[in-house]
Amino acid sequence: MKKKTIHELQVGDQASTKVIITEDLVKQFADVSGDKNPVHLDEEYASATPFKSRIAHGMLVGSLFSTLLGTELPGEGTIYLEQNLRFTKPVYLGDEITASVTVRELVTDKNRVLLDTVATNQRDEVVITGTAGVLAPR
Repeated sequence: MKKKTIHELQVGDQASTKVIITEDLVKQFADVSGDKNPVHLDEEYASATPFKSRIAHGMLVGSLFSTLLGTELPGEGTIYLEQNLRFTKPVYLGDEITASVTVRELVTDKNRVLLDTVATNQRDEVVITGTAGVLAPR
């Protein structure tokens, strides 16, 4: 794992990860979260929705930001304080999602970092946008 303190970070620093949204991933997230909404798990049900097919849990995709913040940027020891998310497009099974975090602002006297969070699909369409606030590792 990596770790950057507030004094090692710079505005514009970025980290990203790619994940393919699989059947197993959606089922595991449903089990862990307890969200058994049939739009995520039942193809017949989902086919009658505006999405026409099963979609991934929005928070499954949003959780990729947590992965990046805790392991890459700032990294090990980061404390998640806040997150806002705007879900702009559905994520379907089989989509390849790229989640990215980018340092927007450093508040050194409070050891706080504000980051832009964005997830895109394989067509470079934004599926989630938002911001995260964290305490940087010491």
